[in-house]
Amino acid sequence: MKVLVVDDEKNIRESVERYLRLEGLETAGAENGLSAQRLLSEEAFAAAIVDLRMPGLDGLGLLKWLREQGLRVPVIMISAYGEIRDAVEAMKLGARDYVVKPFDPEELVVRLKRVLENRRLEAEVELAAAPEGLEVLGDSPPMREIRAMVEKVAGTPSTVMITGESGTGKEVVARLIHSLSGRADGPFVPVNVGGIPETLLESELFGYEKGAFTGADRRKPGMFELASTGSLFLDEIGDMPLHLQVKLLRVLADRRVQRLGGTLPIPVDARLIAATNRDLNALVAQGRFREDLYYRLNVIRLEVPPLRERPGDLAPLVGRLIRRLNVRLGKSIRGVDAQALEAMRAYPFPGNVRELENLLERAMIFAESDLLGAGDLALPAAPARSPPSAARSPGVAPAPRTLDNLEREAILNALRRWEGSRTRTAAELGISRRTLLNKIKEYGIQL
Repeated sequence: MKVLVVDDEKNIRESVERYLRLEGLETAGAENGLSAQRLLSEEAFAAAIVDLRMPGLDGLGLLKWLREQGLRVPVIMISAYGEIRDAVEAMKLGARDYVVKPFDPEELVVRLKRVLENRRLEAEVELAAAPEGLEVLGDSPPMREIRAMVEKVAGTPSTVMITGESGTGKEVVARLIHSLSGRADGPFVPVNVGGIPETLLESELFGYEKGAFTGADRRKPGMFELASTGSLFLDEIGDMPLHLQVKLLRVLADRRVQRLGGTLPIPVDARLIAATNRDLNALVAQGRFREDLYYRLNVIRLEVPPLRERPGDLAPLVGRLIRRLNVRLGKSIRGVDAQALEAMRAYPFPGNVRELENLLERAMIFAESDLLGAGDLALPAAPARSPPSAARSPGVAPAPRTLDNLEREAILNALRRWEGSRTRTAAELGISRRTLLNKIKEYGIQL
């Protein structure tokens, strides 16, 4: 985090900067309000400490300019004893606090940290309260199609199936459908089917009565009940065990659930949105997914394309993720430079948006500048290239590079980088450990 110190007295300005740096804060100094305007226009600051009386543009003038420009930089005003009335005026103009000269540097740091924490909490509240508009999906041609479909299906009661690779943003689409529907005031209840042990999944979905099994010391409503009047999002539906698929099919048909250990059916009113990164048609053919449930779920289908197929969405998506991560990490990163963006465009992102977010988070934590460069990103090695054509046998065409081949190579390379650690490999790729294990088995990967 970077703090701007504005004071025409060089000794005070430099001593405050020096003390803040000892506290681990990055600083910049300005000798008057006009210099501060230039810096505030060029850089992002977490806060500013501003002297009230300065030649040229004073502290009050700088506050008015910040308000006019829409720059929400929290300001602590420094004032002398005889300027308390002006300090009150500064608070009316938006200053967060004021410190009377002469001041104890330690007290100034305490107040600054309080201001920074308050601003962080405000930003989190604003972010949580801000509705996610359709623009969050992107503006590339394939995503414009998704946006149009979301607008059409949101107002219907129909079940929606969202498909796409892991990390493409299927839950984002599901939340948008919910927020644009007539159920927006009801709960949105997400359930990761693949992330809940099979022995617990039934009780989580359908609930249980007291005494239904050992340890059931109270009644617990299931996710279907909790989602009533809202939407239930079942992610990784392809991982649901067959015996629970039967029960889910019955709930969808009857709109009633029966808790474990219960005798009476309970009406539920939840819209179901399901998602999967697996080929359900193939699972049906293999007898691992019920055909009747597949058709019940597949009323409306939305296919979310992988990030590599919509490069036009990369730049705005990076901007949105950086803004969100700035709030969570307490950073003031402005963006990425041209070389970094070019490097990201050349990378296939097998883990899609989730991998991109993880990549940016690591880069922002360790960045030395407020503008991320290609070196900050530490992109994983690109998949190995095919050998040059001269090395192939004459007349033999090269094997086609399928998406499965690319995904297998990306997983294998990541496993080698992490010396076989499944947990760290999954984190790098932005997928769950269970999904990684399934992919290793599917591709027959051995180290």
